Amino acid sequence: MKTIGFLFADEMEFKPFLEHALANGGRKLEDPGFNVVTMPLGDSAIIAIESGIGKVNAAAAVCVLVLRYGADCVLSAGLSGAISHLHKGDIVAGRSYVECDFDLRAFGCALGQKTDGTRVHHADPELLAAALRIEGVQEGAFGTGDFFLTDPATKDFYKEEFSIQAFDMETAACAAAAGRLGVPFLSVRKISDDADDSALDAYQELNNLAETALSEILLEIAAKL
Repeated sequence: MKTIGFLFADEMEFKPFLEHALANGGRKLEDPGFNVVTMPLGDSAIIAIESGIGKVNAAAAVCVLVLRYGADCVLSAGLSGAISHLHKGDIVAGRSYVECDFDLRAFGCALGQKTDGTRVHHADPELLAAALRIEGVQEGAFGTGDFFLTDPATKDFYKEEFSIQAFDMETAACAAAAGRLGVPFLSVRKISDDADDSALDAYQELNNLAETALSEILLEIAAKL
C-alpha cells in the first residue's frame, strides 16, 4: 500500500481536507505536535497534516509525514503571491523551489545557495506530470521566504534574481526536507494576491473562504499515482 502525505500550512487550508476525510472513512490521529488526519484512497492511504506557517514548521511536518507515518511521497498545497506571469485564482504546480531568504553571500555563495552548492530543488517528474494532466493547472517556479511578501521592490528583485513566478512561506523548505529524506515532492498553489501592498487583504479574503479546490487537486493527483 502506498502512503501519500498531504501538507497544508494553516487551519483554513487544512480544514476542507479534514472535513472531506472525516466524511469519507477517515479519522483524526493523536499526534503530539500537529493536527493529522488519515483516509483511504483506493489501494493507498492519505496522511494529511496541518504544518503551521513558515519554513521551520513545514520542514518539520515533512519529517513527521515521512519518518513517523511512512509517507512515500509528499504533496503540499496552499496559497501564494504572484511574482510574474500569474494572476489571482490561477492554480500552479511548482516545477522548482528556491529559498529566497537563505543568504550565505558573505561566504561566496549565491543568494539562496546552500554550502553543498544546492540552490534550486526540483519537483518529482511523475508528480508534476500527474498535476499537469489536470485541466486548469499550469506550472511555474516557486520562491520561499519566512515572511509575507508585500514589498514591490523585493518582489521585483526576486523576479530578476530567481526567475520565479510565485512566492510563499513553505514550499522550498518542504522540498529541501523531502530531498534530504529521499522522497518525491510536489507543491500546488493557488494565487491569492499580487505580493504587493494590496496582498494582505487579498490573501485574507481568499484564505477565509476555506475553498475545496486545492484538496480536490491533491486527491486527483494522488488517484493518478
